[in-house]
Amino acid sequence: MTVTLGISCFYHDSAAALVRDGEIVAAAQQERFSRIKHDPGFPVDAINYCLEQAGLDVDELDLAVFYDHPVESFDRLTQSILSSAPGSLTAWLDGVPAWLGGKLNPGRVLRREIGYEGPVEYAEHHMSHAASAYYPSPFEDAAVLTVDGVGEWATASIGKAAGNRIELIREMRFPHSLGLLYSALTYFCGFKVNSGEYKLMGLASYGRPRFLDVIRSELATLHDDGSLTLNLDYFDFIAGRSMISPRFDTLFGGPMRKPESRITQREMDLAASIQVFTEEAMLKMAAEAHRLSGSKNLCLAGGVALNCVANGRLQREGPFENIWIQPAAGDAGGALGAAQWHQHNRLDIPRPASNGLDRMGGSYLGPDFSKAEIQAFLDANNVPHAYLSGDEKSQTPAQALADGKVVGFFAGRMEFGPRSLGARSILGDPRRDDTQSRMNLKIKYRESFRPFAPAVLAERVQDYFEQTEPSPYMLLVAPVRHERRIARESDELPSDDLLQLVNQKRSDIPAVTHWDYSARIQTVHRETAPDFYDLLSAFERATGTGVLVNTSFNVRGEPVVCTPDDAYRCFMRTEMDFLYLDGYWLCKTDQPNRTADDSWKEEFVLD
Repeated sequence: MTVTLGISCFYHDSAAALVRDGEIVAAAQQERFSRIKHDPGFPVDAINYCLEQAGLDVDELDLAVFYDHPVESFDRLTQSILSSAPGSLTAWLDGVPAWLGGKLNPGRVLRREIGYEGPVEYAEHHMSHAASAYYPSPFEDAAVLTVDGVGEWATASIGKAAGNRIELIREMRFPHSLGLLYSALTYFCGFKVNSGEYKLMGLASYGRPRFLDVIRSELATLHDDGSLTLNLDYFDFIAGRSMISPRFDTLFGGPMRKPESRITQREMDLAASIQVFTEEAMLKMAAEAHRLSGSKNLCLAGGVALNCVANGRLQREGPFENIWIQPAAGDAGGALGAAQWHQHNRLDIPRPASNGLDRMGGSYLGPDFSKAEIQAFLDANNVPHAYLSGDEKSQTPAQALADGKVVGFFAGRMEFGPRSLGARSILGDPRRDDTQSRMNLKIKYRESFRPFAPAVLAERVQDYFEQTEPSPYMLLVAPVRHERRIARESDELPSDDLLQLVNQKRSDIPAVTHWDYSARIQTVHRETAPDFYDLLSAFERATGTGVLVNTSFNVRGEPVVCTPDDAYRCFMRTEMDFLYLDGYWLCKTDQPNRTADDSWKEEFVLD
């Protein structure tokens, strides 16, 4: 038996993953345990979970693999700061303590935190991404494309893979980066870097790409192979002071939007412009990957691979017959890729058999909780509840949803990656006009324009969307079928009042139809998500619609819930109507008034 622990940490979205004899045993982000959004800290809780799930002690690990080479990353940082001296002195003084405190030697931190005394290896950052993309895929050979902000020196890479082997054959290097360019526009539009990029993607459909020529002429030159050259006069990230220089203000007609302030037409148009540029770059990169690899299959990872609009265009317009995207495409997935790289590429351990979809098992790789554990939690905290049995487990929540109620759904093992896929989800009725605005403003407490994803029975996807391929990880955007659309009075955007735009009905499933008639699709498969599949089937029987609104079980600024007590806290802080806890059914009106103040938080029994 060979057991490998993969670790990513110290930047954002720290995570751990454990692979045993080629099989993925467990994987989870640290944020789910620490309750710190995008937690960059050492993932001690995630590591302990992985060991517990595998039934192993720390001394039974054969190897720990870190997802990048810290010395090379430190070299990049040092050279970048020196090239910008003396203005970068403050960034240097701020950053050095963290490097000396652990970033340069993750192995030492591993020994200190969990008592691990075994060997530690380091995988290249983009090799970790590439491994996470290829090894769990359903393919036996593939081109591999990884695109992100930066890892060591690489910002994008092209590889080819067959059997157990991956070879990286082309890379784009820092400071020229599609991910950093997208993040710079994210920052200028008033959203947080490394977490707000998906907001910009959602905003893009409300705008026109009127700044596209400016981006092409002033910010970045896009080459035929998909690589790009940034005009560094407009950026300040090399010195570590800010993403952008003051010249952005002149280029885009005024200062950056202040966070939480009103979103104007300028931000919508900026979002549309950088989105189109990103799609063009990804299409060119994919064409180059196809030329270099000769494969009909493409695997994607890296933070930019979470851009599901670009992924949808790649699927429809790209040169590949088949595309597979790692559901934890960002840095968290690097932990899994590092462990798989060691097992398959270094030790030549065979990849497990494909189940017809892929080798991720639906990405349900996190903790689950037994009936006894949930019952003990409810009893210890005097939580009123009922227990559903048999068909009630699907029929009761399905009827509540059909009645227009919002349900928190907690079932089985937690998802690995940023998307909730029916294990830790908030669900609603997609047919209702008010579902999107209600769930955004009263339950998620987030911006009204943010779109929701449809979860659809896999065999029904073509009934609702112009999509034929599986999309189990909510990473592909496709158009809603024409016959389901409701024609707008005009194709022109009527104003920059986003709430007015959001509330316009666009199809017979309005809550999951974006302004441009697109939807970010999750196909639900009985093989990987039986509880969620049964619920969708029951909802279809009750309503004739095999689609549900599926959004992550959290409120804005907090990670997705992990435990029953996390779920209950979120349930009580929002206007959700019901909570389903793996068969236990909680009605909001039956609960004691614990929301009048925060005192109940301290009294809550967490064990």
